[in-house]
Amino acid sequence: MKQVNFKGVNLPAIGIGTWHMGDNLKTYAQEKATILYGLNHGATVIDTAEMYGEGNAETLVGDVLQEFDRQKVFMISKFYPQNATKERMKQALNNSLKRLKTDYLDLYLLHWRGSVPLSETVAGVIDLQKEGKIRHWGVSNFDTADLEELYGLPQGDQVFANEDLYNLANRGIEYDLLPWQRSRQLPLIAYAPIDQGDSRGQKLTQNSVVQKIADVHQVTPMQILLAWTIQSEDVMAIPQTSSIEHMKQNIEAGEIILSDSEMQQIDLQFPGPDSKQPLQMI
Repeated sequence: MKQVNFKGVNLPAIGIGTWHMGDNLKTYAQEKATILYGLNHGATVIDTAEMYGEGNAETLVGDVLQEFDRQKVFMISKFYPQNATKERMKQALNNSLKRLKTDYLDLYLLHWRGSVPLSETVAGVIDLQKEGKIRHWGVSNFDTADLEELYGLPQGDQVFANEDLYNLANRGIEYDLLPWQRSRQLPLIAYAPIDQGDSRGQKLTQNSVVQKIADVHQVTPMQILLAWTIQSEDVMAIPQTSSIEHMKQNIEAGEIILSDSEMQQIDLQFPGPDSKQPLQMI
């Protein structure tokens, strides 16, 4: 699979999202098997959060980690904005680690901004780093102004990544946020990289150009959407699936290289932004 370089750390361009997973006992075994399949076939980044099922997704991932070498997994979790104070963050992390059955995270993200001053949050994650409980820290759902404020703080420029909504139907961050991050070598983690499989009404897979390009590559339209998201060297995608077959397709999408002509054809169908857009969130 294609690799991305996140501040000197080489990672697969496609990881594993876990939103809406771990909640249903009837599908639990299938979800566990799907994540294990992904890990065993190179998708060794797992993204989860204390918010997902109020810890259920972390519990599921913790069970998975019992059957795979923890050292080979780049484990990401996120904390609520109300837990962004020093004390509450430490407790939230301990709870996440307990559910995940591990003693450290590779990356800990502030899920979105709340009322806690960023300066206190940064001081908190730096402390957790010093304790060895997290290797890196980052943010999620941050726009350009948020990152500018963050970089203005002591050690704020140590942020490892920003995780935002990014897919063919939601390209607003290309106007100013992505260029800003690239000028500072700050990588992007793209969530909902295939717009939740057309479930939000965008009908991306039904586009005739997307279908034509998929036919040329002998893959599915969904794989083209995913491949488009990771064409840049500094973007990682974390699609979510509970199907082994879809997981296999996601991983295969990491091998697809779209030509300049194909990228231009897609741009004509789904143009990038020509002005500043409000940050989109799901």
